[in-house]
Amino acid sequence: MKDINWDRAFTIYFDLEKGISDERKPIQRRLSDLKGIFYDTESLELMLKDNNPLIYEFFDLGPPENPGDLAFGTSIVYPGKVGNEYFMTKGHFHSILETAEIYYCLSGKGYMLMENPEGDWDAKEMTPGKVVYVPKRYAHRSINTGNVPLVTFFAFRADAGHDYGTIETNGYKKLLVETDGKVEIIDNPKWISCK
Repeated sequence: MKDINWDRAFTIYFDLEKGISDERKPIQRRLSDLKGIFYDTESLELMLKDNNPLIYEFFDLGPPENPGDLAFGTSIVYPGKVGNEYFMTKGHFHSILETAEIYYCLSGKGYMLMENPEGDWDAKEMTPGKVVYVPKRYAHRSINTGNVPLVTFFAFRADAGHDYGTIETNGYKKLLVETDGKVEIIDNPKWISCK
């Protein structure tokens, strides 16, 4: 990994199709890191008895959390399901809630699931070439509904921080599951309102 002066212009490499960078080490999340995130805990525990698959990883390519800078990187969500629920990221609010974020889909297909503290939600399909704008105040989660990795490029204000705890505690209002070979958005019976 090269040493970067964050107060100067710089370049950094990442593969446009695979999302990987040879200049950064990825942060990885395995199934065991996502206990409590998937609805079907019985299927999760059965899967963990056999293996602990890599669910997603991301490459943080941007500067430290300084005001005025931009954080950016790539996210790779691998294909698969826990029960009938698609592999996904943990999802998060930003610590500075008034922060928007963009995701540009490089390859694969899936959805960006979003929800604000009041429970308003949306799900936008992601396919190569589509940009999803995540409005400020919305938690967001990438979900892979395809058979190949879902690779996205993201950018947001560097000092925004991440609040994973609210999602770990409350969940999302909606779940994306496979029903008869198709994507279905259903209510999450474990969801707890943030209000």
